Amino acid sequence: MHITQLNRECLLHLFSFLDKDSRKNLARTCPQLQDVFEDPALWPLLHFRSLTELKKDNFLLSPALRSLSICWHSSRVQVCSIEDWLKSALQRSICSRHESLVSDFLLQVCDRCPNLASVTLSGCGHVTDDCLARLLRSCPRLRALRLENCARVTNRTLTAVAAHGRALQTLHVDFCRNVSAAGLRRLRAACPRLTLRAEHSAAMIPDQLPRGLRSPGAALRKQLLR
Repeated sequence: MHITQLNRECLLHLFSFLDKDSRKNLARTCPQLQDVFEDPALWPLLHFRSLTELKKDNFLLSPALRSLSICWHSSRVQVCSIEDWLKSALQRSICSRHESLVSDFLLQVCDRCPNLASVTLSGCGHVTDDCLARLLRSCPRLRALRLENCARVTNRTLTAVAAHGRALQTLHVDFCRNVSAAGLRRLRAACPRLTLRAEHSAAMIPDQLPRGLRSPGAALRKQLLR
């Protein structure tokens, strides 16, 4: 029996055991399998282990997506986490190659995946509060948001959770140094039923420009971080 003689349900089940690259390679063999590859039912869960995977064409974003995970464990994560004004020219060059990758990808998720229920971001040092606020607005069914070592996440994300995370049940902001204890207290008061975890975040030293480099808006930013 040839694989193409299997019914759609069997083919989807077969594809579900393959990783993203294997699914893509199998889909290239004939139009029928390409059609199975493009079935949204095959893609309720996506997990990425590096930022370069986000640029590939071996997956599908659709309203069927329920769980998204981007976990980047690389020595370059440490470079991304350095405050911008402290980075050397080499470090800025390294960051410039990927600094918008996750944010651009999440904007696509906002447009195509309104039924998303769970998001995990680890080591995504360039993800911003604005990007996460848009994600919360665009995915009203989001129940779990787990952030780890996301250096640019501040209390503004906590404010967005209180304003837009109506379905959110779980929030982790672990090792996010620009999240403060005061911000966490305000969120707990606003969302008492939310399961909130913030390992080491409030105890870490937040980003702070030297006095000579501070702009007129620095005082406002400092207030936002409190």
